[in-house]
Amino acid sequence: MSMRELVVLGTASQAPTRQRNHNGYVLRWDDEVILFDPGEGSQRQLLHTTVTATDLTRICVTHFHGDHCLGLPGTIQRLSLDRVAHPVAVHFPAGGAEYFARLRYATSFYETAELRVEPIEADGQRIALSCGTLEARRLRHPIETYGYRLVEPDGHRMLPEKLAAYGIAGPAVGELIRVGHLDLDGRRVTRDKVSVPRPGQRFAFVMDTGLCDGLYALAEHADLLVIESTFLESEAALAAEVGHLTAAQAARVATESGVRRLVLTHFSQRYPDPRRFHDEARAHFDGELIVAEDLTTVQLPPRRVASAE
Repeated sequence: MSMRELVVLGTASQAPTRQRNHNGYVLRWDDEVILFDPGEGSQRQLLHTTVTATDLTRICVTHFHGDHCLGLPGTIQRLSLDRVAHPVAVHFPAGGAEYFARLRYATSFYETAELRVEPIEADGQRIALSCGTLEARRLRHPIETYGYRLVEPDGHRMLPEKLAAYGIAGPAVGELIRVGHLDLDGRRVTRDKVSVPRPGQRFAFVMDTGLCDGLYALAEHADLLVIESTFLESEAALAAEVGHLTAAQAARVATESGVRRLVLTHFSQRYPDPRRFHDEARAHFDGELIVAEDLTTVQLPPRRVASAE
């Protein structure tokens, strides 16, 4: 049975707090288990979830500021300690290859796991997955930074009553889906006659950035958008200066991009009350809104359903 959910390991920016660990997020999407931005302490946070290092199939790093990558050494070494049998791909900004090399071999260990190092070298770079396409877009931050989105291709939802009307059942249904048509008693039945479009799901992951085209490209029609909201509007000038977003800006991006479920995270330690982020964002976004807490799980919303004509 497929599973599509986000497991939150940490939600603090720059410095952890007593309530919030450094960044860390795991996306379970069918056969893919992707660890995003493992900050310091991510390996230990995993112990409080149902995710293990052995489950990981891919690691994505947005940029090489410490709160987004200092968990890499422990995570990488854990893959070898647990003798993970499958290869694990690692994506990160190509300009930070030296940082990645230092983190990968930060200490001596016996390396048994296979890492497939696949840096992001260009805005819009796409990686083909069995479940869809992983795309990286350049963000606006003082160092090279990319956000990621996972897009499932559009498909079709078969309509049982229409299949029955044409007498299509069993293996013929699979052939119709695969080929796009069936020839029955001298007449051709196309897939469109017995189905409705099934929009593919979209997940977007956006960390440190100011407003930019790449941000909107990532957020466009996302079913689930995970986005930094480091500051509140009272510090908007500071946010712009250091390449970050406010909760209000993140919410406006979500509204303008048609996002269904919005997850705010990466909070500055200067704000002890998370309700302030909720209240500020709610003034600009009327969809499903979640202010992330450590060790919580967020489901992707149910698929958009296209009705039959």
